[in-house]
Amino acid sequence: MLPWSADLAGRLDEHVIDSPALRRNPLGDPHQRPLWVYTPPGYDDDPGQRFPSVYVIQGYTGHVAMWQNRTAYRQPFIETADAVFASREAPPAVVVYVDAWTKYGGSQFVDSPGTGNYHSYLCNDVVRWVDENYRTLDAPQHRGIMGKSSGGFGAFITPMLRPDLFGGLASHAGDSLYELCYIKEFGDCVRYLRDYDHDIWKWWADFTSRTAFTKRGDDTLLITLGVAACFSADDDGTVRLPFDTRTGQLIPELWDRWLAWDPVRMVSGHADALRGLTAIWIDAGKSDEWYLDLGGAAVAAELERIGVTDVRFELFDGTHMAIDYRYPMSLAWLARKLSPA
Repeated sequence: MLPWSADLAGRLDEHVIDSPALRRNPLGDPHQRPLWVYTPPGYDDDPGQRFPSVYVIQGYTGHVAMWQNRTAYRQPFIETADAVFASREAPPAVVVYVDAWTKYGGSQFVDSPGTGNYHSYLCNDVVRWVDENYRTLDAPQHRGIMGKSSGGFGAFITPMLRPDLFGGLASHAGDSLYELCYIKEFGDCVRYLRDYDHDIWKWWADFTSRTAFTKRGDDTLLITLGVAACFSADDDGTVRLPFDTRTGQLIPELWDRWLAWDPVRMVSGHADALRGLTAIWIDAGKSDEWYLDLGGAAVAAELERIGVTDVRFELFDGTHMAIDYRYPMSLAWLARKLSPA
């Protein structure tokens, strides 16, 4: 595997779009955002042809430029995605790479007074812009979304909330079954915060004053603070952690707000939307550090309970890390499912 960039058979267009939904967001993050759109080989041959689309969203701390990161013996997803279409493994599709970065490292792709309106940004601003500027098939049965970790969570929930836009999803190790994937992190946070007088904001002041991720617990504290900003911020934007920072005891009224965003628990309330989807892919590594293999199994079980049985569910040997080789598999599968018969 050569460690240099390769030419694409398709084309990657790099844009910056202005998002009305992100204007005046509480963190002061940019409302002008990069948006990358890939068009497959042959896109320019027939100006009358329209294509299905797949939106790609990232895990926590992910931003759009990271799709070009190259590691040893691995091609970046932009190239492996291109190979899916160049090899005709799947029918052609437009692939949209979305940026939802925030000052806290992520948005969970929800609207929140703690971070901003990232669900509206994705569903209203980004989708509308792509459909206006590219020859996409503008119907939910031809539009899908995929992601890993927090991006996998976003892929779970977005078609539930907007079945009028998205008809297919692929979730790789998506956040779910919160009593397993999050509560252990809360205990770790309490221990780390002993060095900061049990005050997450003293840690934040320290974190933002130095090189990031140079102290024990930085990653865990950042994710916990960021997700709290998404799930348990007050209407005025005040971020509230769902546990006591001295004892780790859950604060029920705040923890319940997190649980309301657990895909396992959301299934029953969005049964009709889920029954109408064209494609559902769920996978995770059998040794996922956040037990997202069990979370995926729990979501699949809930789907079966409401009568959704046409689900591609798979557990594979692996952890939460270095599973990007799975992405072209789900992309090809989604492209086949979302393409016109």
